[in-house]
Amino acid sequence: MLPGGINPKQMKAMMKKMGMEVAPIENVISIVITTPEGRYVFDEAEVVAMTMQGATTYQISGGEPRFEPGAAVIPDEDVALVSEQASVSSDEARAALEAADGDIAGAILALAERE
Repeated sequence: MLPGGINPKQMKAMMKKMGMEVAPIENVISIVITTPEGRYVFDEAEVVAMTMQGATTYQISGGEPRFEPGAAVIPDEDVALVSEQASVSSDEARAALEAADGDIAGAILALAERE
């Protein structure tokens, strides 16, 4: 019995009447959600696809996701600015920006301290 005293068979019949279709996605190994900050990885999660009125919604259930931080995206304009301000090559400027997690001022200061 489901909460509220509804029989699973009755629930399935009601969902079918409403045009709702629910189907599990089998053999899911992992699910990855990518954001600008990094990736959320769900291992061994259960996924159910619910279709209603032509729109499909996916429900993920299972363990806690692990977060994998992404590498900082360094714009070419930032590299050029650091290269010019610190009088270094583009490669050195990019390396300094990566080490400073994209912080322009931090990269320039780090390069200035090297001298």
